[in-house]
Amino acid sequence: MRIERLVYRWPGAERNTLEIGALSLASGESLFLYGPSGCGKSTLLSAIAGVVDVPKGAIRVADQDLGALRGGARDRFRVDHIGMIFQVFNLVPWLSALENVLLPCTFSQRRRARAGEDPAGTARRLLDELGLSDPSLASKPASELSVGQQQRVAAARALIGKPDLILADEPTSALDEAAKAAFVELLARECAEAGSALLFVSHDRSLERHFDRGVDFLTLNGCAA
Repeated sequence: MRIERLVYRWPGAERNTLEIGALSLASGESLFLYGPSGCGKSTLLSAIAGVVDVPKGAIRVADQDLGALRGGARDRFRVDHIGMIFQVFNLVPWLSALENVLLPCTFSQRRRARAGEDPAGTARRLLDELGLSDPSLASKPASELSVGQQQRVAAARALIGKPDLILADEPTSALDEAAKAAFVELLARECAEAGSALLFVSHDRSLERHFDRGVDFLTLNGCAA
């Protein structure tokens, strides 16, 4: 991922939300982006994911200029190349844990092919390595899982099919300190093994030690400094 001269303002806003001069992330690298709640970190992730319109040339992911894509092409690129872990996880509550993990393989032929000959087996392996080794949990509806279990399902869903980039938006905010550290270590290890770049944003700077490097968002973002 590479960002150069990104400027973004929400429609109707009086001032820019983002003014990012430069930020890059290599394959397999993990980056911790820290800053207080409400400072624009989630907006940056939305821009990188192609959820909001950005200028041409401002953001490249897997060597694709996101500003050059529109509509369905941008949506297809996102599911092919980007895995996302949200603060509220965004699981489909009536689907099982296993079915939730396999959703990217349903919508992306690329992720389906990169998940191997047996995507369901890959999904089970990810759940196992992320701490959900009990086979009965894979068949449970997501709504019946604990917060910590849902978090691990969301991580497995993001990781399946080895996307180029994983974006994690405050995914540990509902966990206690011990659970936070364990989850971040697991996530960083899985990303490194898959060769996926990891961009993890949080207000909790105690997690920075688990990453290759850390960046202060308020220093990075010119309009917030």
